[in-house]
Amino acid sequence: MCYYNGQKVTRAEYIELMKLEKSVMGVQELKRPTVLGPESPPMVVLKPNFDRTDFEITTMRWGFIPSGIRNMELVKKFENGFKREDGTFQTGYDTENARGEELLWINPKTNRPKIFKDAALSNRCLIISHQYYEWHHKYRINKRTGETLKTPDKYPFAIRVKGREYFYMAGIWNTWTDQDTGEVMDTLSMITTDANPLTALIHNSKKRMPTILPDELAWEWMMTNVSPERMTELASFQFPEENMEAFSINQKFQFTGEDPYPVIYPELAEDGLPGSYTTQTSLF
Repeated sequence: MCYYNGQKVTRAEYIELMKLEKSVMGVQELKRPTVLGPESPPMVVLKPNFDRTDFEITTMRWGFIPSGIRNMELVKKFENGFKREDGTFQTGYDTENARGEELLWINPKTNRPKIFKDAALSNRCLIISHQYYEWHHKYRINKRTGETLKTPDKYPFAIRVKGREYFYMAGIWNTWTDQDTGEVMDTLSMITTDANPLTALIHNSKKRMPTILPDELAWEWMMTNVSPERMTELASFQFPEENMEAFSINQKFQFTGEDPYPVIYPELAEDGLPGSYTTQTSLF
């Protein structure tokens, strides 16, 4: 989930976080209507300095790369999977998202933590977003047999925070070095948590949502030394549904290069999904 994000910040002159301001004018990456996670794009983040006395606006590759992977060729195998010598296929690893409640989880079979542990404890950042996108799944009935079809129809929704031009999602990063070329890059994972009732209704296949943090918790996440227990609490924070709004948008929005726009799907009327044409258009 959460593989598509919106990073188009309207011409706001400053980002303000707990009364600290950083200019965002000229950051071209904040002018993109949609960001496609599978393409490993640069994401705009707030990153604290070493001693957490200040932060900077920078970009990171969306797709967390563990330090132990030697080069980009092996990164592609790690992410996309590969065929083993015996003919079986090794499934790739999705590191664009990291489950907030499992960041410090220890695998009982191997007694080893997840690859995100060290980053969660020391490298926490904030992803800037103006809205994000999820799909609602609806299973149609076969008119001839009366049985439910196995493949659902998918309807995209835009989800945002009420009254905010932008908001903050929890993230973690790892600075990865390609040992063959010497290239160094910061690589990012977006933290997710259980969906609140509104987002669970929309994202009804997995019922997850990004960990969206209000300003005070965003500051605590990024700029303070928190205990492992508190870190997990913050990573699992569920943003209140009453402070969010959502509306259905055009299919294939992620490929148009333009702002998604509201679209009404009559077949969703019985599902109790948020918004009407009047409330949708009033958002713009």
